Amino acid sequence: MKKPARRRIDVNLEELDRVLDGARQAPLSEADHDKLKGALHTLAAMLVRPRTTEKTNTVLEESEGPEAGSAEQPVPTPSPSPGHGRNGAEAFGGARKVPISHQQLTHGERCPECGKGNVYGQKEPKVLVRIIGQAPLAATVYSLERLRCGACGQVFTAQEPKGVGPEKYDETAAAMIAQLKYGSGVPFYRLEQLEGQLGIPLPAATQWEIVEEAAELLKPARDELIRQAAQGEVVHNDDTSMRVLRLTREPSDERTGVFTSGIVSTGQGSKIALYFTGRQHAGENIAGVLKQRAAELPAPIQMCDALSRNVPKMPAGVEILLANCLAHGRRQFVEVAANFPDECRYVLETLGQVYGYDAEARAQALTSEERLRFHQERSGPVMEQLHRWLEAQLAERKTEPNSGLGKAITYLLRHWRPLTLFLRQASAPLDNNIVERALKRAVLHRKNALFYRTLNGAQVGDLFMSLIHTCQLCGSNSFDYLIELQRHARDLAANPVEWMPWNYRQTLARVEIS
Repeated sequence: MKKPARRRIDVNLEELDRVLDGARQAPLSEADHDKLKGALHTLAAMLVRPRTTEKTNTVLEESEGPEAGSAEQPVPTPSPSPGHGRNGAEAFGGARKVPISHQQLTHGERCPECGKGNVYGQKEPKVLVRIIGQAPLAATVYSLERLRCGACGQVFTAQEPKGVGPEKYDETAAAMIAQLKYGSGVPFYRLEQLEGQLGIPLPAATQWEIVEEAAELLKPARDELIRQAAQGEVVHNDDTSMRVLRLTREPSDERTGVFTSGIVSTGQGSKIALYFTGRQHAGENIAGVLKQRAAELPAPIQMCDALSRNVPKMPAGVEILLANCLAHGRRQFVEVAANFPDECRYVLETLGQVYGYDAEARAQALTSEERLRFHQERSGPVMEQLHRWLEAQLAERKTEPNSGLGKAITYLLRHWRPLTLFLRQASAPLDNNIVERALKRAVLHRKNALFYRTLNGAQVGDLFMSLIHTCQLCGSNSFDYLIELQRHARDLAANPVEWMPWNYRQTLARVEIS
């Protein structure tokens, strides 16, 4: 709920002193009252800490405020979780592994200490982790000796080392630049400055040329991701604003906004993330993806918030099962919890029970059908009771419909069926949080790079973000994945289905054997 902007009042300390001194002699004038009130509200706004979480306990604690005398009590520090907080050697999956044999002993030799028994290798070796610093992109300069014949003038140049390719920038360079730019939000100019300080010139224009060339090789993988995402069981979508400096619009296009849509498709044990930047909203982009859906498949579940632009306009005969995000409905009550603490406490704690049951279903690794029955048994009565309470608040006039609480209640009641699809349809999720997290990658790029220069640049960014975030969802190493796709670009173009992030390791092993 957005608060109305306050009228600006210019004051200084001398004026405030005069106002306070004058209040001792006579009542405050209207102008002095406004100045003093404006200064106090400004001070209060500066002292309020912004909320960093929407957890029920935190929201309700903020809405109730501190109890009398609690200002003098020290804030309890939460006890730290058990463990030393260090990462074990098994956490360094990308580290180079160097086995070191014992310098004096081998398996089965006589023990030099007692001279009676034999020594045997242990199952678990002692491990040492050593981390070094280096530039994100390193350079090697090879000086090839040249010899010239004094008689005929023939020049003989040393052969370059084995493995040194003809290209100045190899596949690892393109993968690292893409990983930093589109995976970690490091703008080209910032990487240029860092590499320059480390003695390795890497102009921003050169970085763009490298990733643009690599993107052409990786398009078959992106296209296959789109095709497989269309076959998903659950498809999440949402969008965020984006800026493209040079974007040519059709004369009939009256829209002025530019968006990056995030789509996450789940099903059959895989998760696929897609990004689309341009004039279209999330609903239009997901409709384009679902055009590739096989006709024999059942209707997919589409999860989004209640904005109409997120719902696709499908052709006649094509159906979707619409589910709305319960977290968005919950957020309506979080925003007004300070003004209606008791009512919001009831709603937030009730929804907390439903999320608790969903976490319990995940912990038990229930199948989709088992999870549906579990929610029907546990969450069904809870949601039915909440529905009756919401209706009673408006029907019995316990809540003003135009108040913040009334609008939050109306939101839940208006979208009740899509908000509770998880009680009627197997695999229906509770919320849209998975795509909200995916969009953070685009938001990070917008925060650091501010914009895309052209629509082509936005499409290159969408391609790399789709591949990188899909790797993250599948637990694959996105840096290695981008390298191998470039090295096997011909195989990728011939059979992209074999080079998806979840199975490219097996494909790579077969290629190396053959």
